[in-house]
Amino acid sequence: MLHIKNLNASYGPIQVLKNCSLHVDEGEIVSIIGANGAGKTTLLLSVSGLIGSVSGEIKFFDHSIKGLSPDKIVALGIAHCPEGRQLFSPLSVYENLMLGAYARKNVDDKVINEEMNRIFTLFPRLKERINQTAGTLSGGEQQMLAIGRALMAKPRLLLLDEPSLGLAPRLVDTIIRTIVELNQEGMTILLVEQNAKKALEISHRAYILETGRIVLQGRASDLAEDSEIKRAYLGKDYKDLSER
Repeated sequence: MLHIKNLNASYGPIQVLKNCSLHVDEGEIVSIIGANGAGKTTLLLSVSGLIGSVSGEIKFFDHSIKGLSPDKIVALGIAHCPEGRQLFSPLSVYENLMLGAYARKNVDDKVINEEMNRIFTLFPRLKERINQTAGTLSGGEQQMLAIGRALMAKPRLLLLDEPSLGLAPRLVDTIIRTIVELNQEGMTILLVEQNAKKALEISHRAYILETGRIVLQGRASDLAEDSEIKRAYLGKDYKDLSER
C-alpha cells in the first residue's frame, strides 16, 4: 500500500530523515518507535505532503505522491491525525468533523451523515458535545475529535501521531482499543506512539527510528522480546501480553 524508499527530509540546512525505507501493507498496523527528535513526526509529515524539502520515493498503491499537495494526498486516501491534535478550537465538534470531510465535497450529504454517526458510535462522548467548541473539550475528548476528523476523510491509510500523548491511562486504553477496532474493520494504520509498549502490543510490524535512520525492523512481537528494545523503550518491568 505505502512504499517509502531512501527518504530524506530537511528543515533548512538540518537533515532530519536519512535514507529511510519502509512499507505498510494493506490491513496492517505498523508502528514507528523512537526517542524524541528521532524524526518520527517528520516522516508522517513527509507522507502527508506537509514538508516540501524531501527526496527519495513515496508511493501509495504504486503511484508516486512525493510533491503532491496535502489536499490531493487526502483525496487519494491518506488522512493524518497530527501530534497535538491541532483542532480548530473556536469551532464546534460538528464543524471540526465536517472540515474532515472537506475533500469529499461531491459526496452525498446522506453518506457524510452516516459516517458522522459512525464516529459518534466510536466516540459517544462527541455526540453529547456536538455543539460544544473544540477548545473547551478535555484532552481525551480532543483526541477523539482529532481521530474522528481524520476518519471523516474516509481514508484507506490513517496516519496517527502520538494519539495517547498527555492522556490519563484510562483514556489511553480507550484510544488503543479504538485503533484496534478500526484495524479489525479494515483500516490500515501507520502509528507513531511514545508509549512503545502499547504500540508493540497492537501492531503487526514496527520500525525503530534513531537520529533519522531506520536501525531495526521486524514483527512487533519479536521486537518486544529484543533485549535492547526492552532496555531502551519498554522499561525493565515490561512483559509481553502472552505472559500476563
